[in-house]
Amino acid sequence: MEVRRRNQRADLLSPTTSGVETGRAIVIEPWLKRPPLRGAIRSSSHERTPEARLGEAVGLARAIDLTVVEAGLVTLNEIRPATYIGKGKVDEIAGLAKSLSASVVVMDCPVSPVQQRNLEKAWSTKVIDRTGLILEIFGRRARTREGALQVELAHLTYQKSRLVRSWTHLERQRGGFGFLGGPGETQIEADRRVIEERIARIESELDKVKRTRKLHRDSRKRVPYPIIALVGYTNAGKSTLFNRMTAASVLSADMLFATLDPTLRAVQLPYGARVILSDTVGFISDLPTMLVAAFRATLEEVIEADVILHVRDISHDDSGAQSHDVGKVLGELGIESSDPRLLEVWNKIDSLNSDQRLRVSNLAERQQDRSYPLLVSALNGEGVERLLAAIETRLGEARQTLQLSIDPSDGAGLSWLYRHSEVLSRQMRDDGRLEVSVRADAKNAEMVKHKYPGTTEVKPPI
Repeated sequence: MEVRRRNQRADLLSPTTSGVETGRAIVIEPWLKRPPLRGAIRSSSHERTPEARLGEAVGLARAIDLTVVEAGLVTLNEIRPATYIGKGKVDEIAGLAKSLSASVVVMDCPVSPVQQRNLEKAWSTKVIDRTGLILEIFGRRARTREGALQVELAHLTYQKSRLVRSWTHLERQRGGFGFLGGPGETQIEADRRVIEERIARIESELDKVKRTRKLHRDSRKRVPYPIIALVGYTNAGKSTLFNRMTAASVLSADMLFATLDPTLRAVQLPYGARVILSDTVGFISDLPTMLVAAFRATLEEVIEADVILHVRDISHDDSGAQSHDVGKVLGELGIESSDPRLLEVWNKIDSLNSDQRLRVSNLAERQQDRSYPLLVSALNGEGVERLLAAIETRLGEARQTLQLSIDPSDGAGLSWLYRHSEVLSRQMRDDGRLEVSVRADAKNAEMVKHKYPGTTEVKPPI
């Protein structure tokens, strides 16, 4: 096994959160020398180096307080059905695990139940693959009842696939009828049935969560405040940007998946509009499918958003590959790269030196007008005001600002305006009438114009 070179950035990705060691771990990054025949080689901008993937795996391990005692690459010519890696490497890692007193080996790849069982026997340690590691992190990060349900659903779906003779006790039969007892039900069948029953109960509870969230969204639409959703790769700085824009105190740290449960706060934009900003869970490469499905109730906040801010860590060496991975998850949610609601935010420009900043600025200027990225630093606030103005401009493309006058005694009319539009300002005129400025989407704007024929449209300043 090739020992990885020390990478200060990777080492600092995920400091321990509790300070309590949960185990000594060896992290292995299997790497095929050539891509599978049925796969296509990705473009260089989307291709991650083995070292970068290893650094991320180390960060994931440290996110659950594992002490990484060894980490390295294992180069493969082919994937072995029984153990994933070759026998020589299995024996070598067995010796490492024994000499370093490791209790966990993290395989940064999908490992089948049979491979997991064989490796655990060979190494006398617990073996966790990438999916199991991400699920473990999500289980620790969930704080709300909804988050816990979603994580448990994903975990049970994953465990259900592990019940394939992974443990010898599952071969036992129990129960039966009569004195001697018949064949009865095997333990593996009983365990699978228990898991399926629990999955059905959780899905029923999540349906209630989905209905509740829909009611909340419908009530917000009646206000109506636009929804701005933050999406991006984990550790891209979404929560720090959220705190900067809302003056909130959501947990933000230099670690993978620091926040999991969605948070919503109101934000005042420069020209008076109020919006709801939503911070969502971070994405990661090879995000388990069952996790995307389980978190769909949460991710519907993104699907229903008026503007989607794709936050990128532009200082990261694999920023392009991370952007590609986020795009894949958004595609699974039905949000294509050409979606007019998407707005790219290149974060952490404070981490760049002068030459890097010039290169990034030149790269941004070469983007198409509509996809022109905004350069910000969530840490020191640089570029955030420009970001807020850009959000308002993007909203203005789909929403109209209207000006009208009503009788000050028309309380019912004013109440109607509050229900069907966003009231920006009210001012008493010299002639005794109340001048009102409102913002509304196309449908509600037409209703306002029909109810108040003298209404005029005002173009917001650029």
